[in-house]
Amino acid sequence: MFYRESGDFKTTYNKDQQIFPIALDRWFVILFCAFAFLVVPFIINDYWEKSVLVPVLVWSMAALGLNILVGYCGQLSLGTGGFMAVGAYACYKLMTAFPELNMFLVVLLSGGITAAVGMIFGLPSLKIKGFYLAVATLASQFFLVWLFNKVPWFYNYSASGMIISPERFVFGIAITGPNSPPWATYLFCLTIAVVFAVIAKNLTRGRIGRSWMAIRDMDIAAEIIGVPPLNAKLSAFAVSSFYIGIAGALFFSVYLGAAEPTEAFGIDKSFLVLFMIIIGGLGSIFGSFIGAAFMTLMPVLFKNIMVGGLGWPTDLVAHLILILIGGLIMFFLIVEPHGLAQLWRIAKEKLRLWPFPH
Repeated sequence: MFYRESGDFKTTYNKDQQIFPIALDRWFVILFCAFAFLVVPFIINDYWEKSVLVPVLVWSMAALGLNILVGYCGQLSLGTGGFMAVGAYACYKLMTAFPELNMFLVVLLSGGITAAVGMIFGLPSLKIKGFYLAVATLASQFFLVWLFNKVPWFYNYSASGMIISPERFVFGIAITGPNSPPWATYLFCLTIAVVFAVIAKNLTRGRIGRSWMAIRDMDIAAEIIGVPPLNAKLSAFAVSSFYIGIAGALFFSVYLGAAEPTEAFGIDKSFLVLFMIIIGGLGSIFGSFIGAAFMTLMPVLFKNIMVGGLGWPTDLVAHLILILIGGLIMFFLIVEPHGLAQLWRIAKEKLRLWPFPH
């Protein structure tokens, strides 16, 4: 009797349509957020910040953006790394050109610039779809990385070709740069991730989200019933690129501190985010987070066990990790093609029916 709806009565439409209609779900989310905001900052250290928490939050933002495009709108994209590069370089140019801007505003503007670029590269989706669209977005990946690598204006004519994040403060506390405390960078990323996860959840539950899902399920039928494909597809590309641009800005300024386009935003990053949403679950906000956590933390766990525990060579462990991660991806795709979010939904349904499962 741990997970029940008995006594959970709804008397208004608003209560019936809330994000967490079951009281136990709401309390779990409230307590989890309270722990994340009020407890974790006091116990965090450099290792947990750089290796676990901040990368999970940054990749969760990227997975959220790609899931909106692929999972909710059905538009396959392989250009995530390139759009993250747009967000990173937009963040760098804004930080260096306007040092007085608040860091929150810099991140949002970086997302807005990436949204505009994403809409431009989303125009082919009006005529092509499926693998042809994937190839078009793959072209954007290579073009954007080439552009940031070859045009010196983007990296302020630096001799090394790298971009380095200058130190910036929020409420007098360093958020970027080598002197930023772990708890500050963690809270900065956590605040952005939580706020935009709530926004994404409400977007997908509203009119815009329903139009995305109508296009995903059958675009011709959606157009017949009055869903304009132009607005739906371009809005999906814009919102998706906005989230990915924010992820790129955080990835560069808060997590890495310095970046070079070929290494930091290569094609491997596009496939990594795609694997995150496949493993987590397409068309699921929660799946974006657990998919990002899975793909980020599993290599860390394997490395700690094999190198730290067993003492194996680092180069051997790096290759074994690739093999194990690939095997786990195939295993989950065979066992549960709808991802880890579907396993979570099944577990919740069994708890609601226990002890009378069917």
